Amino acid sequence: MIGELQATINGWIENWDLLSESWRVGIVVFSLVFGTATVAYIASHIIGALEKRFSKTRNLWDDAVLHAARKPAVAFVWIQGVYWAAEVAYRYSEAEIFSVNEKLLQIGFVWVLVWALLRLVKEAEGILTSPLKMKTPMDYTTVNAVSKLSRAVVIITAVLIAMQSLGYSISGVLAFGGVGGIAVGFAAKDLLANFFGGFIIHLDRPFKVGDWVRSPDRNIEGTVEHIGWRLTTIRTFDKRPLYVPNAAFTTIAVENPSRMSHRRISETIGIRYADVREMATIVSEIRTMLENHEDIESDETLIVNFLAFNASSLDIMVYTFTKTTQWVKFHEVKQDVLLKISDIIESHGAEVAFPTRTLHVADSVRLASAQSERSDQADNDSDDGPIENDDEGSDKSHPSQRTRYGSSAEATGDGD
Repeated sequence: MIGELQATINGWIENWDLLSESWRVGIVVFSLVFGTATVAYIASHIIGALEKRFSKTRNLWDDAVLHAARKPAVAFVWIQGVYWAAEVAYRYSEAEIFSVNEKLLQIGFVWVLVWALLRLVKEAEGILTSPLKMKTPMDYTTVNAVSKLSRAVVIITAVLIAMQSLGYSISGVLAFGGVGGIAVGFAAKDLLANFFGGFIIHLDRPFKVGDWVRSPDRNIEGTVEHIGWRLTTIRTFDKRPLYVPNAAFTTIAVENPSRMSHRRISETIGIRYADVREMATIVSEIRTMLENHEDIESDETLIVNFLAFNASSLDIMVYTFTKTTQWVKFHEVKQDVLLKISDIIESHGAEVAFPTRTLHVADSVRLASAQSERSDQADNDSDDGPIENDDEGSDKSHPSQRTRYGSSAEATGDGD
């Protein structure tokens, strides 16, 4: 049918003598391009109308197929129409550019098909991971890994088909790839290690996007944002991005606190030594309070015991688990538990202990200290007597004055 259409167009160009040949070729080429644009416009609107109609049904996959095929279908119409126009121009032109029309048409078809498949993979990924479209959405990390692998397979296959269309031998390319792959493997061993590390992450799934992870072996802690084939992006709690090569996860231990079933409260609370008689009652009431607390998991390990005689306190060990795993909610529950423990301690007239020190002095040391104080007091009293006589004006306490006065009299007698 296409051959008959081309023959009809060529016959019209050759037999219609109203205009010159160049004008007739130009009119035909313009008509083909204009007709292509018209058909592409109509096809786009038809597919759009079908999308609206099928969107009212419960089947999601027909919507995905139509949405994925809409733009590639329009591109297919343009490729076919431009090819016909180029064929008409090539028949009446010596330009070498038109000699590759057939190969460009084949590559164009491959490109359109690849484009449609990639769009379909993207639509399927969105459907399988959407909680609005699926009752039980699949894990995003797994679906993302499968979609990446599917894209890689489609692109590699398309490249091989395109090379075959251009005249290259696929067997030769594969043989060259096998030999060159060895050299590339040695040169890019780190890149390959990261690639296979990413593959192992997708296969074992120790964590997924959105999980909180940390490593005791390295300073890695935060929320997983993206798992690529070479790097995993982790957003730390100070909101900085951390890019970790995937190969690192094959050699380090990784914790995933997001998958914990409960959160633990582990505290040591001390009371005074003076409150030792109330210890058994306090311990019993704390255990009863925890067993009846609505946010404490009573089926998990619950320990409340007198732990040890510490330096300045009698220690009570409190060990239990909360039902919630949310960080903020956990701290609210922990605050409530600690306040109730404080109320129990105070209700028995006891107090929470704090670091103190009591100094005990032996009786012999006290007696020696008291005698030393009395001796010092007696010495002080004897030293104070002459000072009181000085206040009364006695001449015996001032020999210097007597000497001074005598010397003055003697001097006077000599004068007489």
